[in-house]
Amino acid sequence: DGQQFFRRLPVGAEVQAGGGVHFRVWAPKANFVSVVLETSRGKPVELRLTREGQVPGMYSGFSPDADVTSTYRYRLGEDGSLRPDPASRFQPDGPHGPSQVIDAGQFQWTDQDWAGPVTGTQIIYEMHIGTFTEAGRWDAATDQLPLVAELGVTLLEVMPIAEFAGEFGWGYDGVDLYAPTRLYGNPDSMRRFVDRAHALGLGVILDVVYNHLGPDGNYLACYSDSYFTNEYENDWGESLNFDGPDSGPVREFFISNAGYWIDEFHLDGLRLDATQSISDASPRHIIVEIGDIVREKAQARRTIIVAENEPQDSKLVRPVAQGGYGLDMLWNDDFHHSSIALLTGHNEAYYTDYRGTAQEFVAAAKRGFLYQGQWYKWQENIRGTSTRGVPPAAFINFLQNHDQVANSARGWRCDKLTSPGRLRAMTALMLLMPGTPMLFQGQEFAASTPFLYFADHVPEQLESVRNGRCEFLAQFPSMCVPEVIAQFADPGDPQTFDKCKLKLDEVQSHSEIYALHRDLIRLRRGDPIISDPTRTDYDGAVLGPEAFVLRYFSDDGNDRLLVVNLGCDLALEIVPEPLLAAPRHTMWQVIWSSEDVCYGGLGTVPPVSTAGWRLPGQATLLLAAQPGEPPAPPKRKKKKVNND
Repeated sequence: DGQQFFRRLPVGAEVQAGGGVHFRVWAPKANFVSVVLETSRGKPVELRLTREGQVPGMYSGFSPDADVTSTYRYRLGEDGSLRPDPASRFQPDGPHGPSQVIDAGQFQWTDQDWAGPVTGTQIIYEMHIGTFTEAGRWDAATDQLPLVAELGVTLLEVMPIAEFAGEFGWGYDGVDLYAPTRLYGNPDSMRRFVDRAHALGLGVILDVVYNHLGPDGNYLACYSDSYFTNEYENDWGESLNFDGPDSGPVREFFISNAGYWIDEFHLDGLRLDATQSISDASPRHIIVEIGDIVREKAQARRTIIVAENEPQDSKLVRPVAQGGYGLDMLWNDDFHHSSIALLTGHNEAYYTDYRGTAQEFVAAAKRGFLYQGQWYKWQENIRGTSTRGVPPAAFINFLQNHDQVANSARGWRCDKLTSPGRLRAMTALMLLMPGTPMLFQGQEFAASTPFLYFADHVPEQLESVRNGRCEFLAQFPSMCVPEVIAQFADPGDPQTFDKCKLKLDEVQSHSEIYALHRDLIRLRRGDPIISDPTRTDYDGAVLGPEAFVLRYFSDDGNDRLLVVNLGCDLALEIVPEPLLAAPRHTMWQVIWSSEDVCYGGLGTVPPVSTAGWRLPGQATLLLAAQPGEPPAPPKRKKKKVNND
């Protein structure tokens, strides 16, 4: 009839300003499509959708009977099967139930003055909504946001929240990519979380999974066989079809999803999971197009797009004009693996190629990735690419994340795997070195709760998950002994999930480690030398097998010296290392120490004296060049110098 409909997205159910709802779905597999409405006014209403002419397999239609109280399903073809909307905005009864009409325009945002996060100055905090609080819901997490803001972090990285089957899970088996899971609340409760975060000065990015879909509740193949492809291998299921026949609507579906989170939820960016498995041989890679739409939908707001990439390909953060993908940051697994080797003393399985030496940490500070094309014994292949020209802030450094904490026998955090001194020293290094630091929820107060792998699946799938988890952990010889295997938590047991819920009152009872993190973050953000994200004038040097120094240079001589000794006390009577020399007419003074008694340390003796340097064991010190002259050495008989 020529009526025009306003649509924010290409597919899905969208409320119209004058009333009613417009439906649009891509279903080339069906010879006809109807929408079956469950309204608040009585029995279901069925509307036959019209096949559009421009996009093969696209159906659309308008229902004046539908509103935000309506739930609906699509009837696909003559077999009469009813399926949820692939672009459902909410699944109140889970992925197998009906979809619900949602009107994003009803929410009253208060973040009009929020300009978005600034790349290069972030301290990231990874969180899982289901375990961040006892209630495990958006509203409970919203109430605790002031606690996170007081810590000093600036950017929340929320683990995946797209609807998935079961009553608990990590979120990486999402199946309804446009529907925030009902387990954490409704879509507006997620919007309240973001709105409150912005009011507190916190950015929010969302972890999204565009490399596979979960096995339970995934109905995309009912609509089209073209969503998936067998052309590429994938560790988690069928690969998505971004470059094969009929891939146009598939690409549009995922690209639009990326923009949807920015537009309708005011998110500040995305974290792209396992980008090495987002396979696309198109002239313009879909990751580039995802970056484009994120920035387009943000309009004037700044955004940050993070990539996880196991092969550590720096192309993801290089400019598009230089053949890159134009993203902002990459997770740095190399730094983590070296850190764990040092903290635990173990380098088995995928830690094989790391020793946790001073040389590795200096290289990580200066270059980001440690492996940039060298042979990698564990994978029997070369690993990594050059990082030359990539800014330091593009590399996200961490001691913990959701994967790595769970990839242990009992989901223990670092504080249970190392000495207190080394934990404090490594925490200081991670938070003060070049790069972008990231904390995992509860790390800041040494949470007593573990973080285990948990996933609620139907019985036949759960058995496969249990076996797969045991097979994965079997790569660690130390976990293959019977008494350790007996400690493995059952991923499908609700108690496994419940054990992982944080006890936020431990912020008070674990006050020393919390103060360490809080003060380090304040130092990183407040120190005029450390906090400068554009600073590239820094250097590092090895002082011993487990000791090293990083120096931040300043044009006015107000340098900083980060001294790290992860081994025993180290005396240096001879110091032929130029980085240890204070600028002229200054002397080094300790301005922060991981051995401060307020953090549970033993106190700090000034490391510089006329006798040389003495570096305390398992400690990190930050020194500043202060006006003054070093103490004069004791008078001694002048020794002859042979000038012949």
